[in-house]
Amino acid sequence: MPVRDATAEDMPAIQAIYAHHVRCGLASFEVEPPSVEEMRRRFEGVVGAGCPYLVADEAQRVVGYAYASAYRARPGYRFTVEDSVYVASDAAGRGNGRRLLARLVEDCERLGYRQMLAVIGDSANAASIQLHRACGFTHCGTLRAVGFKLGRWVDSVLMQRPLGDSDRTLPDR
Repeated sequence: MPVRDATAEDMPAIQAIYAHHVRCGLASFEVEPPSVEEMRRRFEGVVGAGCPYLVADEAQRVVGYAYASAYRARPGYRFTVEDSVYVASDAAGRGNGRRLLARLVEDCERLGYRQMLAVIGDSANAASIQLHRACGFTHCGTLRAVGFKLGRWVDSVLMQRPLGDSDRTLPDR
């Protein structure tokens, strides 16, 4: 099942995957699913900044997506990215998330980033926590009850993975 660079034409499928997670889950703290046009705008922002945006295809259907984006806008954070990974509910448990995240890590290392952070919605999101752990992330902390969604308080779990030389060498740029 291939992982490839996303295109603007993938946005309807990506929006449908994300809309389900917004409506039914706690991985995202958004409460209203963004439109296809808004997802396209976000996509253009990510790729316009030079960050990778990927999709997983299964039987010629987009079943998941992942992207990296700036962790924070201030220049001191320019070597750190935050990942986002979402898989269609009917395609979960088949390795799509792992393939997406592994390729995202590779692409970000190639681009010279030094740290990747995961901000995981819901401390009970065992699948996402295990996915990140399997891809070399370590738990950094839990922000208790920082979100409120679906009638309850929700934690954020912070995980981190070094990329490339990490902090062992100074960056070239």
